[in-house]
Amino acid sequence: MPDTQTTGSAPRPPGRRLCATMDVHRRLLDTHPAYAAARAAVENRAFAYERGAERAARTGVTCVPVVVHVVYQAGAQNIGNAQIASQINVLNQDFRKRNADVVQVPAVWKPLAADARVEFRLASVDPTGQPTTGITRTQTQVTAFPADDSVKFTAQGGHDAWPADRYLNVWVCQLGDSLLGYAQFPGGPAATDGVVILHSAFGTSGTATPPFHLGRTATHEVGHWLNLFHIWGDDGTGCSGSDFVADTPNQGGPNFGEPAFPHVSCGNGPNGDMFMNYMDYVDDAAMFLFTQGQVTRVDATFDGPRSSFPAAGPC
Repeated sequence: MPDTQTTGSAPRPPGRRLCATMDVHRRLLDTHPAYAAARAAVENRAFAYERGAERAARTGVTCVPVVVHVVYQAGAQNIGNAQIASQINVLNQDFRKRNADVVQVPAVWKPLAADARVEFRLASVDPTGQPTTGITRTQTQVTAFPADDSVKFTAQGGHDAWPADRYLNVWVCQLGDSLLGYAQFPGGPAATDGVVILHSAFGTSGTATPPFHLGRTATHEVGHWLNLFHIWGDDGTGCSGSDFVADTPNQGGPNFGEPAFPHVSCGNGPNGDMFMNYMDYVDDAAMFLFTQGQVTRVDATFDGPRSSFPAAGPC
């Protein structure tokens, strides 16, 4: 049975990072034949950009309108507007390399730390053209949602997605199975496109709970939404996996907590794992950067499957 970490009827906050994005990816490969073909096209473009066979057409900063679907059973799960605003602020800092803790990147990798040229703002117009705060609120009878996308449907106790070609859909709820969040890679069904975040790992105030109280769960999951893989390549604790990014060292599985530099695995000494990358599993306080190679994949994503979000200057 899945570990829902329950105390009475309320799941306890997870003690280590766990993301279900790859579980969702594998499920979609098994259940949606068109997804496999779409993913092959997405990856072929990304590989062409990495090899230099194609160059990024995107210039300037891409502005992404966000809708936050707050799905709550009761009480503090109905997070406040200030907590939501704090998360948007973190996304803008992290994706623009304006986070104060980027100074903690080890000297050997400082030249690789990159501005992804993406900014986020809460949507000001809803799908019908009416003014909106960019926030929806839905009370549910569901105690804790699994990673089966049920939170993305009103009929299953959640909230239906807004059009995925116009908005980044973010669902904030109580998750089960010890999860902090999950995302859908580009190329999946529009009705489930977006990211899901545990309410106590969202933003920097309100219910945000250490060690996931600095908004980095959303940074990690939006990274997946932009076609970034886990840095260790999702091969368990082996050394054969890849995140398909040349400037992130190969490493033997995820890192947790706040490791000390260097942490060597897979013969990647002397500098070891780039555990401070947003796509590892370390605590919020230990992750600081995206690399130039990761931003190349982001460029390929905005030039391809997410080209409906134009580079129109800062939000």
